[in-house]
Amino acid sequence: MKIILKEDISNLGYKDDVVEVKSGYGRNYLIPQGKAVIATESALKVLAENQRQRAHKLAKIKADAEALAASLKDVKLTIGAKTSSTGTIFGSVNAIQIAEALEQLGFNVDRKVIEVKETIKEVGTYNAIAKLHKEVSVEIPFEVVAE
Repeated sequence: MKIILKEDISNLGYKDDVVEVKSGYGRNYLIPQGKAVIATESALKVLAENQRQRAHKLAKIKADAEALAASLKDVKLTIGAKTSSTGTIFGSVNAIQIAEALEQLGFNVDRKVIEVKETIKEVGTYNAIAKLHKEVSVEIPFEVVAE
């Protein structure tokens, strides 16, 4: 079934994308949650008109995302975590802690756009990816140290 996404969904698509999904996923999850609508002919016409009117705003949003990505490119974060004597972290480091560390440096990045590929359970150097726009993403290196 074809649907129009109302918001960005990881591993599926971005807002206003028309995607093909299995009918159960669309009817039982995406549509009731308000994350998508069925791609009828009239809904596609409304989508095309809305995209035409928003083209200027979208260009500005992309330019802002590129500027933020350029400023984040040189950032090196240090995140403190409580550790055992062997260097193993109690708990783990996640996107929330990375977003808080970026906020302390003056960067306003939503935690939902930060992706950490691996589970961080030990002290060391890692990378996170911030997907600021559907065409703009930046890799953020960070180091986990013992407090």
